[in-house]
Amino acid sequence: MRQSSLFTKIARTAPSDAVSANAALLERGGFVYKNSAGVYSYLPLGLRVIRKITDIIREEMDALGSNEMLMPALIDRKHLDATGRWDVPVGYRVRGIGDTNDAFTLGWTHEEVITEIVSHHLSSYRDLPFSAYQVQTKFRNEPRAKSGVLRGKEFIMKDMYSFHVSQEDFEAFYEKAKAAYARVFTRCGLDAYCVKAAGGAFTGNTTHEFQVVSSVGEDSIYVCAECRYAENKEITKLKAGDACPQCRGVVEEKTAIEVGNIFPLGTKYSDAFNLIKFTLASGKKQSVVMGSYGIGISRLMGTIAEIHNDAAGLVWPASVAPFTVHLLNLTKSGTAAQEAYEALQKKAVAVLWDDREASAGEKLASADVLGIPLRVVVSEKTAGKIEIKKRDSKETIVGTVTDLMSKVKNIL
Repeated sequence: MRQSSLFTKIARTAPSDAVSANAALLERGGFVYKNSAGVYSYLPLGLRVIRKITDIIREEMDALGSNEMLMPALIDRKHLDATGRWDVPVGYRVRGIGDTNDAFTLGWTHEEVITEIVSHHLSSYRDLPFSAYQVQTKFRNEPRAKSGVLRGKEFIMKDMYSFHVSQEDFEAFYEKAKAAYARVFTRCGLDAYCVKAAGGAFTGNTTHEFQVVSSVGEDSIYVCAECRYAENKEITKLKAGDACPQCRGVVEEKTAIEVGNIFPLGTKYSDAFNLIKFTLASGKKQSVVMGSYGIGISRLMGTIAEIHNDAAGLVWPASVAPFTVHLLNLTKSGTAAQEAYEALQKKAVAVLWDDREASAGEKLASADVLGIPLRVVVSEKTAGKIEIKKRDSKETIVGTVTDLMSKVKNIL
């Protein structure tokens, strides 16, 4: 893509009301636009990051054998009435023109919706187990929308639901999902702890959250640096300095951002929607056992921005960066830059070409703000060669376009 074709611009300074790093960096770089508190538009560069994150998540969910689907954002009251969650003060009520009663809510969760759908397709224990997931916009009546895209009223989420014939089968899948989540966060460049936590409005069972240590996080977790055992402060009896119950290492208190969670749902929803029951060898009837698994995709982007930055701007991990190469033309003709651009495109390398009429200083500063992993500079002083520099390194390599093509993956 030519940078001159982007309608978005890089601001000289961060917005005055941006109190968190992700808000300042993402808004300044033109990745997102703040429409109102907790409501953001994802601009072309930001949407490319969202898509890269989503691709990673889809690969891991598909590897679990999960089916992708899409459920409505507008949820009928009857679904939440079935489980007594209509009056949970989380969502937004919606009524149509002429209606006298609230009939719908904007989707803040989809356990009821998926279970009602499944009730029309599940006819035998032979249909189990299976899982389904979606990437969908969620809405939460968040009174404390803050910290950029970390806490919003509207956000992008991946939620998955699994259905099992037994608790044992559920637990086996739960562990596989836990491992898949760990891979997602690692691939996104984050070090996430798997933390024991409470279930909130979703389940009364003990659940697990995935937390990334950060000073802007709103959760307090107690972690063992030796074995990585962790518990949320809301449920723990641990204190800083205690011995870890797993390995006897020293427990520390950390502030963290929640980027994902997994919930054992038991039979609450399957019973509410009358999913089929199975007769066990003992003669006892067994309900379908369920699980729920969520990742906040837009929050994940904000978390990456919080962790991967420096004084000059963003430093995107290559796996989620909007482009792999940022090509800067500092010559008058642009011929050499054009050749480099075409060569990179032929090799399917995602490249943003800064072809704007701007000073060398402005282009170099802009590249730092955007944080694309590789900066390639074409200038008069390189005499037919190019300068290659990683965003997170001070070392510059001088070589030919052929050198770049052969080294681009190794450099990253």
